[in-house]
Amino acid sequence: MSETELVFKALADPTRRLLLDRLRERNGQTLRELCEHLSMARQSATQHLDILVRANLVTVVRRGRERLHYLNPAPIHEIEERWISGFDKPRLRALSAIKHQAEEHAMTSVPTYAYVTYIRATAEQVWRVLTDADLTARYWGHANLSDWQPGSTWEHQRTDRSGVADVVGKVLTAEPPSRLVITFEDTPFENREPSVVTFLVEPHQDIVRLTVTHENLANLDMFNGISSGWPAVLSNLKSLLETGDTLPQQPWEMTARTPERNPTR
Repeated sequence: MSETELVFKALADPTRRLLLDRLRERNGQTLRELCEHLSMARQSATQHLDILVRANLVTVVRRGRERLHYLNPAPIHEIEERWISGFDKPRLRALSAIKHQAEEHAMTSVPTYAYVTYIRATAEQVWRVLTDADLTARYWGHANLSDWQPGSTWEHQRTDRSGVADVVGKVLTAEPPSRLVITFEDTPFENREPSVVTFLVEPHQDIVRLTVTHENLANLDMFNGISSGWPAVLSNLKSLLETGDTLPQQPWEMTARTPERNPTR
């Protein structure tokens, strides 16, 4: 079967068209997220997605433990070029140029994420909990491993002794106990700079203001994911410093029920 025939076969089914519509509304969804409003078993949805993948209409990208599904419009564009655009090329090309400019603007307008929390602790205690592998394993579920010197690498390793790092990066700035800047590389995007996380520790009498900023994000999907991830992680960090223990339940178990991804886990 030719590539064009695979595309038409995939588009012939209303369920598969609905899956594409959901990805058009919000790209980069997991299977669970795509199935939330479908009256079918996950196995059936997987079969439909497999057909879309074979037709190159959907691309699957693994990010950490998740498999994210992205809409690939290229095959549909090729059909448009073959059977439609020839009838009115000048006007359609102008519309296409406007669309591309809008998409480029959207990709470059992803906001920087910022989160501020106040902790009853010293600046030195906050710095230690940010950089100590055993402590990060307790409140983050991953051990952050590095010598924390500028230019060194760091790894966000799972605690199951597998040695798998779901996030890696480099230490850009380390000024204990006040400022730590690291790259945060958990995405498979090519030919782009990694995102950057800055921890700013500001003491005031018996408390510390901890500000975390995450910038140079790949897209709005990543922004939505970290908007759930960072509050969960930092709430656990705050609890550990103030009570000596983490929260009774892992807070990201609650955020996992929402559609957003959580790349900081």
